[in-house]
Amino acid sequence: MKKVFRNVFTAAFLLLILIGCSTTKRIADDEVLYTGVKKMEIIPDSGVKIADAAASDVRSTLSVAPNNPLFSPYIRTPFPIGLWVWNYMEPKREKGVKHWIYEKLAKEPVLVSTVQPELRMRVVKDILGNNGYFGAKADYELIYNKRNPKKARIKYRIEVPEAYTLDTIELPAPTTPVTRFIDSINSSSILQKGDRYCLDSLSFERNRITTALRNNGYFYFRPEYIEYLADTTLSPGKVALRMTLKKGIPAQALKLYYVGDVTVRLNRATGDGTPDTIRYPRMTVAYYKPIRLKKWVLPKNITFKPGEIYSIATQNETQSNLGRLGIFRTVAVEVTPLDSLIRKDSLDVMIQATFDVPLEATIEANVSSKSNSYIGPGLIFGINHNNVFGGGEKLSVKLNGSYEWQTGGGSQHGKASLFNSYEVGLNSSLTYPRIVPGFLPQLPRTRKYPAYTRFQLGANLMNRPHYFRMVSFNGSMSYDYRTSLRAGHSVTPFKLVYTKLLNTTESFDKTMEENPAIALSFRDQFIPSSSYTYTYDTSYGREVDNRFIWQFMGMSAGNILSGITSLFGQHGEKHIFGSSFSQFVKGSAEMKYYHRFRAEHWLATRLFIGAEHAYGNSKEVPYSEQFYIGGANSIRAFTIRSLGPGSYIPAKDDVDGYFDQTGTFKLEANIEYRFPIWGDLHGAAFVDAGNIWLLKKDPKRPGGELDRKTFLKDIALGTGIGLRYDIGVLVLRGDLGIGIHAPYDTGKKGYYNMTSFKNSLAFHLAIGYPF
Repeated sequence: MKKVFRNVFTAAFLLLILIGCSTTKRIADDEVLYTGVKKMEIIPDSGVKIADAAASDVRSTLSVAPNNPLFSPYIRTPFPIGLWVWNYMEPKREKGVKHWIYEKLAKEPVLVSTVQPELRMRVVKDILGNNGYFGAKADYELIYNKRNPKKARIKYRIEVPEAYTLDTIELPAPTTPVTRFIDSINSSSILQKGDRYCLDSLSFERNRITTALRNNGYFYFRPEYIEYLADTTLSPGKVALRMTLKKGIPAQALKLYYVGDVTVRLNRATGDGTPDTIRYPRMTVAYYKPIRLKKWVLPKNITFKPGEIYSIATQNETQSNLGRLGIFRTVAVEVTPLDSLIRKDSLDVMIQATFDVPLEATIEANVSSKSNSYIGPGLIFGINHNNVFGGGEKLSVKLNGSYEWQTGGGSQHGKASLFNSYEVGLNSSLTYPRIVPGFLPQLPRTRKYPAYTRFQLGANLMNRPHYFRMVSFNGSMSYDYRTSLRAGHSVTPFKLVYTKLLNTTESFDKTMEENPAIALSFRDQFIPSSSYTYTYDTSYGREVDNRFIWQFMGMSAGNILSGITSLFGQHGEKHIFGSSFSQFVKGSAEMKYYHRFRAEHWLATRLFIGAEHAYGNSKEVPYSEQFYIGGANSIRAFTIRSLGPGSYIPAKDDVDGYFDQTGTFKLEANIEYRFPIWGDLHGAAFVDAGNIWLLKKDPKRPGGELDRKTFLKDIALGTGIGLRYDIGVLVLRGDLGIGIHAPYDTGKKGYYNMTSFKNSLAFHLAIGYPF
């Protein structure tokens, strides 16, 4: 005991010494160490509401991180190791241990002079002026450390007046083809009388006009050829805006151009072969024999038509179409330079495309993290052919194997949290970069966006050593396409899964005997299904501060097959190839909202609701399709399948009880605040809530049925903190969940019914973000 006390005392003494070390020893007398922002006051005049974008830009300009920030730019960590090393371990020679430590750990101090608060005040005024808040006042004050005057924090104060608004908006006189065109598209302008003056809006409008002109033949027109004159003297608080064309615009920029000759050069990465030429009605193709490319591929994907008005949109569409075929390494669209034009009103197009190597083999060693809290190493060997039939079709065959164990702790009823398994699988897929006619017709709008048809076939073996060994076979056909930038669709007209238990353990058999409902969901069976998923994403293809995703999924299983077997005279429980098939419906909706406060500070939220119902040929939904809850990507204060259904809890001595903890109705809500800590290390604080229930009463699982009287009491609640480390290709995540309320009887009264703080903890390791 004395030794332990002595070690603790020594550690505390050394810590006090380190804390007492100066972080300003080597700083020059005329310099001051910047220790962060004391306060950032953005004060609007009475009745003024500052635009979020303007306020965010101001905060971003002033949010300079000090040394060793904890919550940048306001709070620092108490252990500025980098500064201590910089102040006390400056090496006298460029070698040795001391030099190595200095190079690795030393951090030069962030000084007030390098922060340049005076300059930032001028930048802030410019930002506010560009957003219409003319005459804003910006000032700062250095708050010196009372014990060390060579340290100071900065207090900012910004006073924001009422914003100027647009009064009159005058366009160039419609006396030329270009100005008449500008006048004709003015109805789509984002600049409207009464709107707040904003430089970004002017820039957006200028780019909008330029894009429209370039899509209508004015290929050489540029945004900088449009200028704005703003007059704030005619009316208080108002801006009279006049758009003009810049003087001295090159004549070529005001000229209308048409598509001339279209030439395509198909190059090989190796550069060998016999040159040849194919002439199509709309283009000439030069290539090297032999070539593996169907005749319709280029005419379908190259949208230029000689004689039509030249459009940048057509150019981008052509390049995008060829790129997403997946058979070219590079695609470049070139236009005849001005000094080489033969026909003064036509632009000849040259498309240079270099074939990629079609065959590739891949070996991936990875660590997988699944939604059911299983984590472990895996190996995938794959062979891909990126142009198997000459139309950009991709054939992929993968052999995969993995060994996994379950993470997490904190079981309230003594169940083990370690559960090992392995899986081996052979899966193949054939992907067409277009809609293949069949169950889904060719949709005109899908031509503007990526669209794919996939055929999949595979087999997997799952081994749970203490319970069962199961084999499954699957095959499916699906369509993935977009009808707009935000709306995505996935249609699976046909999917068939067959599961068969190869062998089981005595323990597993006993569990199934005790719960016939669970046993029915594990039986050998076919699962024929059709499904549709709709995804709405406000940020498709771009970075935004506010992102909303809504996803709806609907699935129907066994209905078509039930109708077919009925026609052939089968009644009661129906079979195909000697095995029963499942019949059920399933639906779910998931909403996610992400809001960025500043830099890497995010608030992420999720709401999920799902329900399913077995009928007809099935009494229970297959086990693999049922809902479960808890774990690394769910309610993190509880391990996987340790909650529900409802208030049901297996007996403490039932180590196989987790099989019972699935349901046919699920509700889950999550909220997580994500923030940077240091470099690639980020932190999170979260709250999770939810549970699963049964829509049909099961006497073997009392309390599991969905009941409005006990609904709120059945909601499990947990909170916690986590760390995320971004290594580039993936994010390593560790979350410590803390239980607050368990839906089952723990023997303790009150809303907080955890038996102890230790038993309320659950730690999870995972890959990627939870949502």
